[in-house]
Amino acid sequence: MIIRQLVYLDALARERHFRRAAEACNVSQPTLSAAISQLEDELGVLIVERGRRFQGLTKEGEAVLAHARRILAEADLMRDSIAELKEGVSGKVRLGAIPTALPMVAHLTAPFLARYPAVSLTVLSLTSDEIQERIDNFELDVGLTYLDNEPLDRVISKPIYQESYMLLTREDGPLGARDTITWAEAGELNLCLLTGDMQNRRIIDGIFRSVGVQPRATIETNSIFNLCSHAGIEGVSSIVSLQLLEFFGVPLNTKALPLVEPMTQRTIGLIMADRQPFAPLARNLLMMSRPFSDAALPRRPATR
Repeated sequence: MIIRQLVYLDALARERHFRRAAEACNVSQPTLSAAISQLEDELGVLIVERGRRFQGLTKEGEAVLAHARRILAEADLMRDSIAELKEGVSGKVRLGAIPTALPMVAHLTAPFLARYPAVSLTVLSLTSDEIQERIDNFELDVGLTYLDNEPLDRVISKPIYQESYMLLTREDGPLGARDTITWAEAGELNLCLLTGDMQNRRIIDGIFRSVGVQPRATIETNSIFNLCSHAGIEGVSSIVSLQLLEFFGVPLNTKALPLVEPMTQRTIGLIMADRQPFAPLARNLLMMSRPFSDAALPRRPATR
C-alpha cells in the first residue's frame, strides 16, 4: 500500500467521477483506476461499486476511505510539523464559516496572515453541520460556528464573539418610528429568513417558539446579502445579526430595530479537531485569535 493509492481513493470519493478524480490528481484515468484496483487486491475487498460509471463505494470501501483520510491527514500533519521546525509556520489553512459569521472572518485572518505571511488561507461558507462533518472527515482545519446552541463533537473550541439580532425594515414603513420591537411582534410580520438547513434559522425559530409565535417566512434564502436586500421591499422585513450591520452598515432607506423580550445572544467561536498531535496551523490560529466585543467592530447601525 502506498500513499498515492489513498490520495486517488480520496479524490474519487470527493469527485464521484473517475475522469474528474484523475484530473484532480494530474494523472490519467487508467492510472487512477489501476491504483485503486491494486489497493483492492492488496486488501482483498471490493472498494468501488463496479459499473460503467462511478456508483459509489462499497461498505468495505467506506471503511477503507475513513482510514485513508486519517492516514492522509497524519501525513499532511507530519509534513507541516517538519516544515514548521525547518522553515517556520507555512502551508495552507482551510477555514469554514457559517454565513452569518463571514463578515467577522477578516478580523481573525488578517492578523494571522500578518504574523505568518507564508501561510495561505481558503475560506468557505458552510452550514454548521457541514463544518462539523468536514472537520470529522479531515476536509477542514478550522471552523467558525455556533458553540452553545447545538452540540459539537470531538472538537476544541474558543469563543470569539456574541451574535445578537436585529429586525431590518423599511424606514418609511409602519415601524419607522419605533426604537425596538419584540419577538412576538416580529412574528406577525412577513419575514425574509435564512433557510432551515442553517443553524441561525433554527435559533430564530426557537426564540419565536419561546414566545409562542410561529414566524411568517415569506421569503427564505441561503444568502446573508439577500436578507439585507429584501428588507428594502415594501411589506417585508428581515432578521439579521447586529454584527452583519456593524460591518456593512444599514442599507439605504432601511432601519435596524433591536429585537427584545427576550434580548438574545448566541456564542460564535473557532473550533478545530480534538486530535493529538494538533495540526500546527490550526493550533496557531486558535492560539492567537482573541475574542472581540461590539466595541471592536468598525461601525454600528445608524439611528434613524
